[in-house]
Formats: sequence, C-alpha cells, structure tokens
Amino acid sequence: MIAVSDYGVGNLFSVEKALTYVGAEVEVTHDAKKIAQADRLVLPGVGAFGDCMRRLESTGLIPVILREIEAGKPLLGICVGLQILFEGSDESPGVAGLGIFSGRVRRIEAPQLKIPHMGWNSLEFGVANGNIDIFQDVPTGAYVYFVHSYHAMPVDLRIIAAKTTYGESVTAAVAKGNVHAVQFHPEKSGTIGSTILKNFVEG
Repeated sequence: MIAVSDYGVGNLFSVEKALTYVGAEVEVTHDAKKIAQADRLVLPGVGAFGDCMRRLESTGLIPVILREIEAGKPLLGICVGLQILFEGSDESPGVAGLGIFSGRVRRIEAPQLKIPHMGWNSLEFGVANGNIDIFQDVPTGAYVYFVHSYHAMPVDLRIIAAKTTYGESVTAAVAKGNVHAVQFHPEKSGTIGSTILKNFVEG
C-alpha cells in the first residue's frame, strides 16, 4: 500500500489517481498509524517552502515520517516535497526543513527567462545512490512538467539523480538509499511520469 501524506498541500487527487493508474493501492492520509503501516510513502507539496513545513508540523506527522525513512521505507517526494527534504530554503528564511539531505533550496538564476519555471523540460540523468531506479526505461532527454521558482542545491552532488536546464543547471531529482524525490510533477507528465511512478511502486 502507498500512503500519500495529506498535510493540506499538494494536488493530492491527481497524485492518487496517477498512482492508482499504474496499479498501486493508494491511501491519502494524515493518520500516523496508516503511514507507519504503508509499504511506501509519497510526500507531495506545492506552494511556499515555509507554508509546507508549517502545515506538516501542525499534523504531527514529522516524527513518523522521519522514523519510517530511518527504518528504510521507500519515500518519494514531489515538487516542494523534494525541497523540504533539505535543511532550508531562501524562499522562507529561518524555517528549517526536514534535513534528510544537506544543502539548501535557492532561487533559479535565469535572468533572461520567466520565473517561475513553468512547463515541459527535458531530463539529463546523473548517477545517484538510490536503491530504486525510478528512471528505468526513461530515455535521456525525456520531457516532464515543472512548476517552480526554486531548486535544491545539495552539498553532496552525488545525490543528484537528474538535472534540467533553465537558465542554469537545475536539480530535477535526487536520490539516496530509500529516499527519492523529483522537482517536477510526474502526475502531470504523461507516459513518462507514469513510468517513473510505476518504477517507484514496483521497485
């Protein structure tokens, strides 16, 4: 069973529908017991970094999420669900992230382009230490759908699983061990997005 963490942010219906489409049993929940019982976790997020962290804190889910990650349960972060895995963000100074990964989230440097970065962009893959290959059968140059103004800048560059280019090299995905996260929206990325979600579900 896949538990999609419901803390009041993220397009939960679209994520649930996309996961169901690839054959997963899905439950959108803010129940800590159900999250603990799930086989895999999905951490969505949209909007501002600080708002997402405050809402997540208000649910009381942070301890169980951290405990399940530590126990080795696979987790997939989506959009701001990737960003809050880091220590903090320039978008919300003074607000601490979950600190799963060392590094900060910074505004995209693209002076000649519109911010937010919104629309389809191609992926360039790196070598990451994830124990699930969420990009299996996804060709280099595949297009996925982004909506964001900030991106993660990890201290350990080896965790970058994919990049895209938008004025600069932008972190599109990270992975280490059982924790995987994507800056783009797989639930809005058509066949490629479905392949990525299926890889996570079955990996």
